[in-house]
Amino acid sequence: MVSHARWKLARDEKVAQGIAEAPEVERRREEISLAFDLGQAVYDRRVALGLSQTELARRAGMKQPQVSKLELGGTVPTVPLLARLARAMDAVFRLELFGSSIRVTFTDLDGAPSEQAAPEPASTAAAEAEADAGAERTAATG
Repeated sequence: MVSHARWKLARDEKVAQGIAEAPEVERRREEISLAFDLGQAVYDRRVALGLSQTELARRAGMKQPQVSKLELGGTVPTVPLLARLARAMDAVFRLELFGSSIRVTFTDLDGAPSEQAAPEPASTAAAEAEADAGAERTAATG
């Protein structure tokens, strides 16, 4: 059995030799990276608030195992679920795409800076109403 370290080393050697990965492999790698980034952002905000996974799940209309799977990067959540999580954590959700980089943050509603992001403006009533309507249209949890 090949360990993760050996597999990564073998992949790095191929890249150094100019052997490119298949587009599907690269796309899947980006999806996995996004799932981990989203999970880390949820975990960071939940811990900063002092919430348990069970409490966050209750607030967001989920089950605790779903929160655990999301935090571990096992799923890419839907937009309505991200809206529910933001409301459950009294936060503004932001996904910033620039080049091949992605930054995911949940920040305070009042715009107070958090450890991982710059201050954000408070959300508007229209945006909250739109998020509420979207969350009501679907019960999908990722």
